[in-house]
Amino acid sequence: MGDKEEPVTPAPSPTEEGMANIGSAGAGDQPQTSGNNTNVKIVIIGAGMAGLSAANHLLQNGCDDFLILEARGRVGGRIVSIPLSNNQKIELGANWIHGVLGNPIFELAVQHGLVSVVNVPKPHKVVATTEDGHQVPFNILQEIYEAYVCFLRRCDEYFLCQYSPPPDIHSVGEHINYEIEIYLSGVQDPKEKRLKQSIFNCLLKRETCITGCNNMDEVDLLELGSYTELQGGNIVLPTGYSSILRPLGAQIAKQSILTKCPVKKIHWKRKKTFTGLETVDENSEDEHSDDSERTVTEVPTGEIRGASVESNTSSNCDYPAGNVRIDCEDGRVFHAAHVICTIPLGVLKNTHRTLFDPVLPQYKQESIENLMFGTVDKIFLEYERPFLSADISEIMLLWDDDKRDMNSSEEELASEAYLSKNWFKKIYSFAKVTDTLLLGWVSGREAEYMEKLDHEAVAEKCTEILRNFLQDPYVPKPKRCVCTSWKSQDFTGGAYTSIPVGATQEDIENLAQPLYATPQAMKPAIVFAGEHTHSSFYSTVHGAYLSGRTAAQHLLASDEPDEIIMESDGSDLSAWIQGIALD
Repeated sequence: MGDKEEPVTPAPSPTEEGMANIGSAGAGDQPQTSGNNTNVKIVIIGAGMAGLSAANHLLQNGCDDFLILEARGRVGGRIVSIPLSNNQKIELGANWIHGVLGNPIFELAVQHGLVSVVNVPKPHKVVATTEDGHQVPFNILQEIYEAYVCFLRRCDEYFLCQYSPPPDIHSVGEHINYEIEIYLSGVQDPKEKRLKQSIFNCLLKRETCITGCNNMDEVDLLELGSYTELQGGNIVLPTGYSSILRPLGAQIAKQSILTKCPVKKIHWKRKKTFTGLETVDENSEDEHSDDSERTVTEVPTGEIRGASVESNTSSNCDYPAGNVRIDCEDGRVFHAAHVICTIPLGVLKNTHRTLFDPVLPQYKQESIENLMFGTVDKIFLEYERPFLSADISEIMLLWDDDKRDMNSSEEELASEAYLSKNWFKKIYSFAKVTDTLLLGWVSGREAEYMEKLDHEAVAEKCTEILRNFLQDPYVPKPKRCVCTSWKSQDFTGGAYTSIPVGATQEDIENLAQPLYATPQAMKPAIVFAGEHTHSSFYSTVHGAYLSGRTAAQHLLASDEPDEIIMESDGSDLSAWIQGIALD
């Protein structure tokens, strides 16, 4: 999993993949502009993976009358890279293509020569050490890891199985710790027991970064299996994940993407007044819309005054226009027949009450509140020269958590005083990206605290950690430290979506429900897309991609859906991988 954003410093410039290759297509039809007002058939809010995917699918079906409004100064959303020394790039956001079979991102990458079909994995040697520098024998590490994977798979099974977990166990963390307790009850030596417990703790911290949460006790046990894992492992693109933006942006006309254009208000439903048709105001009787699948008023679509847009005869998206008004922070106003909203869940959590006029239906508001949008950050340490043994690829950090957390309350663990002394103990490992580049991950409250720190302070603390765990006082200080800050970013508000205790997969399905402005409307006023709207691939780039395509299909749908052109990128490749003979 993983889709993330830029650091506080150094501020990344738009990547070459993200901007220079956008807009190579023809000019197409210009949106109609009058003063600060622009009329267009479709407005796509957000130029991340979901927005770019939606735009591409519209273009493939002959619809080019759209605008993408992007709040940042670049495209890509939580896909972003910045250069380091020696022309090397680091991925601040999405890191891997998760799975091969049935993954449209992998197929896109292969089609455009961004990854080889033959993938030879690099040797992966993990060294696990304690705070006092004691290296754990590999056989113990392997034993605990295999037990942990077994516990996690059992948690996964509840989603599909009919049987119930033990009483009073509602979260993944509670279930795994229950299993760990049983497993370790047979270990007699207290020292060995504590060591094995520290390995389990390390693996649970790793899981918080994969899942996107502060603690696995937050994650709903019965919903863990709702996430569908594609087969094939994690694939790294040799030219960096950001290179996937190049083929996605190649067909989109330059003038169809407006960057640095944050949206302030989306007026999506109208009401009748004595003077005509006006936008529903925030205090109107429609503020709490009904919970039906189609949220409607009694105003026919075609009656909206003064918002008509001439039909684009070359376009296949022949829609009535003017249903939705989008006000931007800089004063620009856009009128559109339809909106594809790809705003991340973290931003929706912070702004949904003021962003939509009228407010969203109650069921959508509740689902936005129910779901979790966790914080996961990266710490990159760049060195002048290698200092780790060439064969070591990762150092697992086995902190003695029980010793410090046993008597601490939840309030104390969340306090500034506690975090200032212990935030770094959430870092579960340092992995070698190259011989001179290490990567550490941190999640939850500790990650949020780290985002407030100066990068120099983070570098000093990481150096101290490495010297202690490796028992080597000569571990050098990094020449550069880059930390991401996804929680602090105004246009993300976190990393990615997960399902906490009390929420369900249905909450994600609720977020994906389109909104209709009138009972007569054949097509929705607002369609939602983004990783948080894909009920089985949430938190992934391919989930975002597929949700964007689905959103576009909602607006392209007709009485003969077979006429819609579906992307066939890499379909032959999928069949080949699965061993199916092709004609």
